[in-house]
Amino acid sequence: MGKTEIYGTIGPACAKAETLTEMFRLGMAGIRLNLSHTGLESCREWTELIKAAAKAAGKQPKLLIDLQGPELRIGGLRQPVELAEGETAVFVESGKSGAGAASLPENDLAGAGRDTAAIPVPKPVLGAFKAGQEVLLDDGKILLQVLGQEEAAKAKEGILCKVLRGGTLKSRKSIALPGVRLKLPVLTESDRRNIRSARSHGVTGVMLPFVRSAEDLIELRQELQEADAGELEVFAKIENLEGVAHLEELLPFADQIVVARGDLGNSMPLWELPMVQAKIAETCRLAGKPFLIVTQMLASMEEHPFPTRAEVSDIFRAVSEGAASVMVTGETAVGKYPAETIRYLVNTVRAAEGYCR
Repeated sequence: MGKTEIYGTIGPACAKAETLTEMFRLGMAGIRLNLSHTGLESCREWTELIKAAAKAAGKQPKLLIDLQGPELRIGGLRQPVELAEGETAVFVESGKSGAGAASLPENDLAGAGRDTAAIPVPKPVLGAFKAGQEVLLDDGKILLQVLGQEEAAKAKEGILCKVLRGGTLKSRKSIALPGVRLKLPVLTESDRRNIRSARSHGVTGVMLPFVRSAEDLIELRQELQEADAGELEVFAKIENLEGVAHLEELLPFADQIVVARGDLGNSMPLWELPMVQAKIAETCRLAGKPFLIVTQMLASMEEHPFPTRAEVSDIFRAVSEGAASVMVTGETAVGKYPAETIRYLVNTVRAAEGYCR
């Protein structure tokens, strides 16, 4: 068993020279930059900060950019929307003003003084809704269900849903329709621009979300070659059942497989996720393909200075399954204790390695 690499995610919480330097000194090998909401050129200050912090810690950093890819997200909201259990919400097409007296236009969707808030979604999603369809928002934190035709007619141009599990919804959060397959482009124009400027920022790897088939990875590699960035590592994110089903065909075209448990957990009953993780790990081990485990490894540390017993056990399991890498996301990007998160992650991984060797 090789040494498991540790990745954090950059965000406002850790984008400070002293914090990032400490994270690298503690044992962080690299960092992820999420480009779902922004472009790489807009993050030049952060990428330069990463390089400077790693140098101060005596490290050569690995920088992974997480592309938009065929990922689904809601549109923009002027302010967060409170969705309460038992209430209704209406999905409207992004860029349009929403229909029906109960809905509000995109970018003005607080729902103040109204019973129903409007949520903008991409046109392909709007056309895929059917009565009874479950809809997961923000990595599954919020759950809605599409109402029947008679009830949905009240929403006119929108799709009316009932809130089954409520919460606070913010702009550009993920949306998932379990069991629904949508035809979406592999790369966005923003992805292509980011790939073209990747080398100038010191990027070492590219993460492609929602990989569905070998063709997705082939298209990414062609784009990298055309951008004179063919040496960058390709990280294939497994985030739905289509990716799981085609895993073996993906292996020759990926440098590392990513078990992205957030959206992957949205595509199945949550209690089946550990089994699917184990199957992916076994497939990768047998093929000699490195894999990375990510999502909620130390989620409680977004608010608390120490993890739960279950979280450190989860890290131990990832190492025992043979993970080449583990990664935290919100814990370091927006959490209160980014450096302490890395300390717990590194120490738990090294303890697990000592036992599993």
